[in-house]
Parts: sequence; structure tokens; C-alpha cells
Amino acid sequence: MTTTDVLPPPNVIAISTSESPDMPVLGLSDEHLRGAMGEIALHLLADGVDLVYGGDWRQHGFTNLLFELLDRYRRRTNANLEARVTNYLAWPVHIVMTADALDGVVSGLHRHARIVLIGQDGKQITIEERRKMPLHEPNDHEWSEGLTTMRKIVCAETDARVVLGGRVNDYNGKMPGIAEEVLLSFELGLPVFLLGGFGGCTRDIAETLGLVDPWSGSRSAWPGRRQFECYGPDSLRNGLSREENEFLAGSPHVSQAVALILRGLHHLRKCKPYKRFNTSA
Repeated sequence: MTTTDVLPPPNVIAISTSESPDMPVLGLSDEHLRGAMGEIALHLLADGVDLVYGGDWRQHGFTNLLFELLDRYRRRTNANLEARVTNYLAWPVHIVMTADALDGVVSGLHRHARIVLIGQDGKQITIEERRKMPLHEPNDHEWSEGLTTMRKIVCAETDARVVLGGRVNDYNGKMPGIAEEVLLSFELGLPVFLLGGFGGCTRDIAETLGLVDPWSGSRSAWPGRRQFECYGPDSLRNGLSREENEFLAGSPHVSQAVALILRGLHHLRKCKPYKRFNTSA
């Protein structure tokens, strides 16, 4: 049986992004993707939105970029940004980090961002609890279950999702991370904004949904892609028309994408309350 829960206006938004394999073909670089993610994040913060990201702490990764942007925004606006960005770390991501590394991350966040550590049982654990745990090298099963658990928790804590780029090879888990995050969002009826102009997994999803035409970079299949065949443009539920979603799915122009995201959020707020699906036996 499928029921619905009333949701508040979309004020907590998850960002899904990772490197796109298509950037060279599109005449773009990884810096274009990082810049796009940064511009979107800054506009959402200025719109009063809190941001959520489920990532890791690789050097020059998107998590570091997000916190750097938040710090610059806080300094420039002198705004109260307490806990405006939350980064969820899955069990297999943080259990390989030393206590000193974790302490270094936390000390650099101040009060305007926070980290949520997910334990092996799917429950939140504190930094103090984590310090007492021995380092551990996760196996494939732990990676798959740990990442899926974290993504379900993020979906439960957010109101909408913005998606761009995304690798389709060399990933951990049962399918590309962006694919799983979008599928979980669809299953819950969360609004999703697909920015396919940077290629990668996001464009593949948009192609399967019928928002963009096949192109020279089209990929036959990756694990999970066929699951999108039962969805269509209406599954995005993001306050935009089909034509607007088609433009969003094909354009690499960030300023226009930002305008469409903000337009969709404005429409969703005007039409509140909206519904989250809740599938139960």
C-alpha cells in the first residue's frame, strides 16, 4: 500500500554530484562542474535553503568545496549560518579515517556546518563514540549496504534533490551513487532537479526519462539504469513544466539552471503542502 505524508515547503535540499566522464567530450573541464556546483549551492543558501550532501573527504573533493563555499559566504554576508550545511558520512567512508583526521575536519567546521556519522547499524554515532572504534577496511558488502543506508537517511531528512554530473564506473555500492540517490528520491516522491548538461549519470537518467535525445556519448547500460524505465518526466515533481525540465536536462549554462531551480522551488512553496510517498506493506 502506498500512502502519502504531508511535507513542509522544500527548505532542506540534497546535492548529488560527482565527476562526470563526459566533460572532455562536452568541451568542459572538472572545474566547470565544481564551479557549477558551487554557484548552485551559493544561490540556494541565499534563498534560505539548508544543504545536505553525502560524500567523502578526498582532497579537492566536492565536500571540501561545499564547506569552503559556505565559509566564504558566511564571511561575505556576515550571516548566521549555524548548521546550514550537513555532510552525512557512511560507515565505510569514515571508519577508515583516523581520530586525528576526524578531529581536524570537525574543528574546521565551526558552527556553520556539521557532520553526521552513520554507524554500521544505520544509527547516528557521535564523534566520541567513533574515536573509540578501531580503524577498519570495509569489504564490498559493507560498502554496498553502508552507502545505501546513508542515502536512505539523507532522503528521509531532505525535501528535494539537485543532481548534476556523476560517474558510472569505478564506484562503490550496488550502482552509481547518483542513480541510487535519484531512485530513492523517486520512490519517496521527492522533487528532483536533473542538470544533465554536464553529462555523466545525470544525463543518462534524463535520457531514459525522455527529457533529452540519445547522443554520441550515450551508454548502453550500467547497473540500475533500467530501473528508470518505469519513470517519466512527471516523476520529477519539481514545480517545472516538461519543457523547463527538458531545458534543465540539456543545458550547461549554470545561470539559467539556477533560475529554473529557484523557479521550481518557488512554485512548490506556493503550492504547499506537497506529498512524500510512503510505501508500506
